[in-house]
Amino acid sequence: MTPRALLRLVATTCAAVLLLASCAGGGGSGMASKVSSSDRMVVAVSYDQPGLAVRRLDGSYRGFDVDVAKYIANELGVPEENITWREAQPGNRETLLTSGEADMVVSTYSITDKRKQIVDFVGPYFVAGQDLLVRMNESRIEGPKSLNASLRLCSTAGSTSAEYVRDQFAKDVKMVEYAKFSDCVTALLAENVDAVTTDDVLLAGYAAQNPELLRVVGDPFSKEEYGVGLHRDDPDSKAKVRAAMQKMIDTGAWRKSLEVNIGSSGYKIPDPPKLAP
Repeated sequence: MTPRALLRLVATTCAAVLLLASCAGGGGSGMASKVSSSDRMVVAVSYDQPGLAVRRLDGSYRGFDVDVAKYIANELGVPEENITWREAQPGNRETLLTSGEADMVVSTYSITDKRKQIVDFVGPYFVAGQDLLVRMNESRIEGPKSLNASLRLCSTAGSTSAEYVRDQFAKDVKMVEYAKFSDCVTALLAENVDAVTTDDVLLAGYAAQNPELLRVVGDPFSKEEYGVGLHRDDPDSKAKVRAAMQKMIDTGAWRKSLEVNIGSSGYKIPDPPKLAP
């Protein structure tokens, strides 16, 4: 091999190595950090779900999902001040994990077979039922079977709620989608939609904020099992997160958090669910 050819080979090899290093450091799902082996953590929660996860004006976070995230992080050796919070929306939760932007998603994240093909779950840590939120004086809507082509149902892009209503009860209902459930509630108050659908525990929080204007229909029609979303193919982290979640349930911290965060809404706090292996 001539000296010039050798130099070309070395240059090509170095470029390839640099390219691979760049790809590995880009935060892809295959190179995501291990939750169980770091003293820092990026956690994605919702910012606008009363009682579950709210970002307050002072920059702090409050709610049951927030408490779950903090408890797990602490058990894994990550103090609260070492948590970096990211906003989770129904349409971006898988992406936050697969892109490496978040180590853990705790955001009323229903466990489904479709999602388990993309991310991993620990749970269920809470079981809710889907329901409808309507204006206080609404008389046309008594449950999902009352919905028809003349009514506007609001949910969020990426949520399983609207799809379930359309598939099971009201295929002709007019669908309106927003990025956040709080936008749906604003539209409901403005009479731009007729009902909002998502999990009953979340709707109870919104109703508690507007007790004279909004009410939950009170006819739950599904079973939503919330899971802690994690990167796939990290069994060590999954086992440690599960152990932390079980400890939160066993010590009573799980129930205490629910009582503090949603007890005032009148929502009946259920017994803790059994975590899947």
